[in-house]
Amino acid sequence: MAAADPVNVGVLSLHTSKETKAILNAVEELGHDTEWLRQENTTISVADGQVVLEPDVDVIANRMLLSNTEQPAEELGLANTFARVVPMLNEPATVLTAMHKLSTATTLAVADVQTPDVVLALSSDELNAVRDQYGEEAVYKTAIGTHGGGTWKVGPEDPINAKVGNRYAFLQELIERDDERHRDVRIYVVDGEIVGAMYRYAPDNDWRTNVALGGSVEDATEDLPSDARELATRAADAIGLDYAGVDLVESDEGWFVLEVNPTAGFKGLYEATEISPAPYIAKLAIERAGGSVDEDRVQELATRLDDSTPTAQPITRVITETEPTVIGYTEEVVLSGTSGSTSVLAKSDTGATRTSIDTGLAAEIGAGPIKSITRVKSGSRKTARSRPVVDVVVGVGGNQHTVTASIEDRDHMDYPVLLGRDILSNYRVDVGRRVDQDTEDSPEEEE
Repeated sequence: MAAADPVNVGVLSLHTSKETKAILNAVEELGHDTEWLRQENTTISVADGQVVLEPDVDVIANRMLLSNTEQPAEELGLANTFARVVPMLNEPATVLTAMHKLSTATTLAVADVQTPDVVLALSSDELNAVRDQYGEEAVYKTAIGTHGGGTWKVGPEDPINAKVGNRYAFLQELIERDDERHRDVRIYVVDGEIVGAMYRYAPDNDWRTNVALGGSVEDATEDLPSDARELATRAADAIGLDYAGVDLVESDEGWFVLEVNPTAGFKGLYEATEISPAPYIAKLAIERAGGSVDEDRVQELATRLDDSTPTAQPITRVITETEPTVIGYTEEVVLSGTSGSTSVLAKSDTGATRTSIDTGLAAEIGAGPIKSITRVKSGSRKTARSRPVVDVVVGVGGNQHTVTASIEDRDHMDYPVLLGRDILSNYRVDVGRRVDQDTEDSPEEEE
């Protein structure tokens, strides 16, 4: 293939996101062809010893979101299958290392990249036995999680489990600087080079800095210390990722790598820096397939985040976007907290902003600790009530959602869990579908 010939870049992404659209649009703006590999248009077959992937592409940029699915191995297996046929950016083996936080920590430690102390035990007794080694406050995380979900700050008396739901969990040393507002830094690395960086500050009544949780951002690209820059690029290289969002936190002992994210979002970074990583990822994909790009054009495109609908978006996607997964008026859900998980019946209420769970149930699974007290208004009441809110992991519709739920006494109600719009916005509710057989004879619940 001549260098001037256009190459065909595929983006593997079963979800719709700004990042996927921006990468596809950047590839086209750089003069090359695109395909969006997703459910509507992708097949792979083996016939007479020949492997055929459709659509036919020269390289794949892997944008599979694995952390918030119940069975990430299924989608990782798909990516691994495609990578056997076509060169892939962020190869599956590197993504597996990055998505599992203990695998990340051990890989970084072996490469002499400074990370907080961690411990994962397969037994709850063993995990609790080492709790005292982590001081008055420790971080407790699920080994696979996203957007700050599955992350708690725990004290010496807070119960912890070897698993939260179906995910292993671990203890991590809490890294903070005294008398300073809690922040970390997200550094976006593409092909070993830093394209942008931002400080992320925790929102009120929280200690986590994730933009998805309401954290604020500030441009750090120009004033980022050299040791932090070096640590970020070394971390991405140690994991083996072609592009990554590397999260660092500073203490009096220097910088520590918290996480290395293979599908880090662009929204917060662009808000803080007005730099989009998409053209840099597009450039790398094009060059990996043997194509060429105009370097000045890459710099120009990086000044905007173009998440308009790409030409590669399958036409049938318009139909499927209007038909989200259907769940019933009542559903069996799996609730997970720091001390266990349980299956319960939940009622869907599109009038409620926030999911709520029964006080006793929250205590049973270890939902919390309590983050704050909030004024909660449900759809059928005109007045708001004060309720404590806690983090809880909810499994529903084949997905896991970490939400900040309110807790209240629901002992007098038919269902211990009320699903609010924080979860239901991802689904279509069929009010005629109910998993409990006797619902028709039950009086309507008053919220």
